[in-house]
Amino acid sequence: MSRIDKSKEKYTELFGYGMPTTQVTDPEFQDILNHFIFGEVFYEGNLEDKARELITLVVLTTNQTIPQLKAHVQVALNVGLTPVEIKEAVYQCAPYIGFPKTLHAITAVNEIFEENQISLPVESPKTVNEQNRLQKGLAKQIEIFGDVIQTMQKNAPKNQKHIQEYLSAFCFGDFYTRSGLDVKMRELLTLCIISALGGAESQVKSHVQGNLNVGNDKETLIAAMTHCLPYMGFPRTLNALACINDIIPEN
Repeated sequence: MSRIDKSKEKYTELFGYGMPTTQVTDPEFQDILNHFIFGEVFYEGNLEDKARELITLVVLTTNQTIPQLKAHVQVALNVGLTPVEIKEAVYQCAPYIGFPKTLHAITAVNEIFEENQISLPVESPKTVNEQNRLQKGLAKQIEIFGDVIQTMQKNAPKNQKHIQEYLSAFCFGDFYTRSGLDVKMRELLTLCIISALGGAESQVKSHVQGNLNVGNDKETLIAAMTHCLPYMGFPRTLNALACINDIIPEN
């Protein structure tokens, strides 16, 4: 099957029989997009469509490309992702892109949920409380990154120790402990988020190691970066691949 035929089949599978506006106004550009994303990228690597759509959601949230985010929220529902899984993917972006951008994306998600008559708020997968969020967050950090976390906290300057505590309690306690997505998926999505941000190569390398530690192999990481490519472009994709190769050299 040619990539053109593959793209038609995959696009119909994901979106149904609708036609984007640009198919009328910019048909050649839309054909380039469709044939590349849905005829090539979607068939590269070991990811299932559910994982691909979660990755797409977080990259579009990071980029703040809200019209495309709305379209892919519908696709995420079409491929069988639950409202909780969709919300959790978007929530996972907050520690890396900030609350305002995440809230902007949440508003868009809620609009699509309402169109699909999905009740809000969705079921809560929260597992921590005010008393244990720091403890459980730190435990989750150590699970992902190992004992280096305790060394990092110990060596932090006195006037910056609160940042390390925020990282444990907020990023890992408030988000990573939630049951809506497992730790392997959260760590993969985090890698995609910070790769899409650009300029965070040190953190990308740390999360490449984190992905390895939780069981995501190099093949999966390359597949994820390949899937990010149409949405974040070659420069950031190549930077992320360089980080992956630095931490996991080719044999």
